Amino acid sequence: MTDGIFLLLGCNIGDRIQRFREAEEQLALRQVYVLQRSSMYETAAWGPIPQDDFLNCVVQVRTKHPPLELLDIILETEEAMGRKRTEKWGPRLIDIDILYYNDEVIRTDALSLPHPFIAERRFTLEPLAEIAGDFIHPVLKKDQRTLLAECPDPLEVKRI
Repeated sequence: MTDGIFLLLGCNIGDRIQRFREAEEQLALRQVYVLQRSSMYETAAWGPIPQDDFLNCVVQVRTKHPPLELLDIILETEEAMGRKRTEKWGPRLIDIDILYYNDEVIRTDALSLPHPFIAERRFTLEPLAEIAGDFIHPVLKKDQRTLLAECPDPLEVKRI
């Protein structure tokens, strides 16, 4: 078991908070257990497609599954919850991204860890800094608070 694993949950369709609860339940059925969660943050959608605002949160999880197995579990969870991958940056019933898996650095076609856009997205850094402000990015060698202070993303992120 490891516990430096952080996931970003996002949703902008339907009862967003209920979708997060369902995602956590589905992950637990697959032996991915939430240790702590950030507050919920609302943000305008990222990308070129007009759509409703997103709700995001970060969860710290514990699992025995290695990174690629965790990715498979996440994809199964999203599919079980009704996600259809039809449009990049489009509306989502649920979106779950692996941000960090301890200090592992992985670059494959299937998975990049740490998540390659952490330092560029305020909607990721706000909740990360809340629950893991001192966690060091294994490539950039900066903690989450520093990354947030340096983040160029102009989108407003509102804690709700």
